[in-house]
Amino acid sequence: MKVERSIFLFCFSVAILVPAVVVVSQIQSQEEGFICSTNMATLGGIHDSHSSNQNTADIDNLARFAIQEHNKKENTLFEFVRVVKAQEQVVAGTLHHITLEAVDAGKKKLYEAKVWVKPWMNFKELQEFKHAGDVGDTPALTPSDLGVKKDGHSPGWQAVPTHDPVVQDAAHHAVKTIQQRSNSLFPYELQEIVHAKAEVIEESAKIDMVLKVKRGDKEEKFKVEVHKNNEGTFHLNQMEPDRS
Repeated sequence: MKVERSIFLFCFSVAILVPAVVVVSQIQSQEEGFICSTNMATLGGIHDSHSSNQNTADIDNLARFAIQEHNKKENTLFEFVRVVKAQEQVVAGTLHHITLEAVDAGKKKLYEAKVWVKPWMNFKELQEFKHAGDVGDTPALTPSDLGVKKDGHSPGWQAVPTHDPVVQDAAHHAVKTIQQRSNSLFPYELQEIVHAKAEVIEESAKIDMVLKVKRGDKEEKFKVEVHKNNEGTFHLNQMEPDRS
């Protein structure tokens, strides 16, 4: 009887302990999976900075900070003009990727800066500052070039700088429209304007571009044609994948 009772108690204990161990293991695995996911979430891809009056002012301040830090480090006298493009990346804080225009010895030039910000620590540091090109190598595209007035401009298609604000606005409009027409759950993000050209037609203009965009982990290229009227309204007229 004692032997049978001992066997019964042993089996009873095993029946209780084994499921408990399994449950604990599952909980631990779930917790580890959550921790892993959390760590992965701390590193994100580069995306365009949100557009708002407050955010624009913040980006301008970061661009000015980048120039000030570069001037102190390299003993230069660069003067801030404007922000051409702003993107950001989630790290331990935020890494701001800023393309800016500055004056160096009387000439406007483009620079790319990376500024690391951790607001909760009141931390801000310039990570990188490099020359990205000269402004004026190609005549800048102005609103009048895009259809308000045709007088004084050569007819036909003309190459225009990809960093021009009007070209940038047209590209962002195209990407936004592509997103609206798509059923994709992943947002399209503008990575690069590969090249651009424009043609003035009476009181409007056409801007032809090749855009490199990112959707999730996939990169794509699109050929787009955006119309801009004299009221400043953009319309995506043509869009097709670029296979080149």
